Amino acid sequence: MTSETSTSDTATSDTAILTIAEAGPALGTGVRPVLILHGGGGPLTVAPIARHLSEAAAHTLTPVHPGWDGTPRPDWCTGVDDLALLYLHLLEDRGLEDVLVVGSSLGGWIAAEMAVRDTARRITGLVLIDAVGVYVEDEPIADYFALDPRAAADLSWHDPDRYYIDPAQLPADQLTTRQANMATMRALAGAPYMHDPKLLRRLARVRQPALLVWGESDRIVTPAYGAAYAAAFADARLEIVPKAGHLPQLEQPKATFDLIDAHLRRTAAAV
Repeated sequence: MTSETSTSDTATSDTAILTIAEAGPALGTGVRPVLILHGGGGPLTVAPIARHLSEAAAHTLTPVHPGWDGTPRPDWCTGVDDLALLYLHLLEDRGLEDVLVVGSSLGGWIAAEMAVRDTARRITGLVLIDAVGVYVEDEPIADYFALDPRAAADLSWHDPDRYYIDPAQLPADQLTTRQANMATMRALAGAPYMHDPKLLRRLARVRQPALLVWGESDRIVTPAYGAAYAAAFADARLEIVPKAGHLPQLEQPKATFDLIDAHLRRTAAAV
C-alpha cells in the first residue's frame, strides 16, 4: 500500500510542512521504518528503493525536501543542517525508533548530518549512496551548476547515452520544475559548494553502522568520496557497484538493493 500525506494531522512542529509518500505494511512488531532521502534529481530518483523496501516488509517514508517539486520552502530552511534537524524532528513527532536512513547524493549528506545530531539514537543504520557533503583534496566535486545537460549526463552515468534527456524535449512544466529544483539546491548547498567542512571530523562519533554504496563510474563524486566517508565513520564499509554512476539504484538496481537488504538485516540484528 502506498499513500502520500502531509504530517499536519500528527505534528505541531516544523514537520507539518512536509509531503511524505509512505508505503509498506503498517508499523509494528517486525516492521522497520526506513526514511529515504532523495538527491537533487528529486523523489523519483529514489522511488525504486522505496518500492523495493516496502515490498520487503519495511515501512518506507519518502519525503519531498522543502522547495523541490513545487513544495514550499520556509524562510528558516536555508541549509542542509536545517533539513537534517527537520527530519530528526519528523522521527520524534512520529515516535519512530530503529530507523534505517537511506540517502542518495544530497540525501546522503542529509543522512550523515542527521546521524551526528541524533542524540536520541532513533537511527540504527545508515546507507549513503554516492553522497556529497564532504571534501576530498585533489578530487573536487564536479560543479553541477556550471555543467550543460550533456556534460552532466556524461559525468553522472556509466551509460550516459541511455539516460541522457535533452531538456529541449521536455514539456515546459517539467523543465520549470527542474530549474526550480536546481535553484533550491543552490540555495541550500551552494556555499560552501556541496559540503560541510566540519562533517568528516564529526562522523567519528557516529556509532550507527554505515554502508557506503558507490557507483564505480561516478564522476560527480568519485569513489574517493565513498572511501573518505567510510574512513570517517566509526563503523562503516564501502561497496563499489560496477557499471553504475551517480545513481546506482537506477543503473544497477539489483546489485544496489542486495547491498541495502543485507545492511537492513545487519543493523536490525545489532539492536
